[in-house]
Amino acid sequence: MKIVFTEAAQAKLLPLLEPEHAKLKLLYDTEGCGCVVSGVPALQLVEGPGPYDRPGEGQPIPFLFEQRHEVFFESELKVDYSAEKGQFSLKSDQQIYTNHLRLIRQQN
Repeated sequence: MKIVFTEAAQAKLLPLLEPEHAKLKLLYDTEGCGCVVSGVPALQLVEGPGPYDRPGEGQPIPFLFEQRHEVFFESELKVDYSAEKGQFSLKSDQQIYTNHLRLIRQQN
């Protein structure tokens, strides 16, 4: 899986990753959804990889993801940030996954 981070997304994320040496993880959050196919994507700051995490190809920010959730995403994605809305978005060339991509700041 590959994610290209726009300059706006990089400007927002890089300061959060450097001080604590946190890692970025792409989640497929199913908590409270009732069904695994009703999950929503999110970004999470984590201290390091969990037992099921794989490294993704991030341009230029490396990220982690759980291989079992790879099926819910296309192989090439883009994360952007809108300063006007104060929100991240996740999209591909074929679709918009969300214009309200949450950033979960709690560490694992």
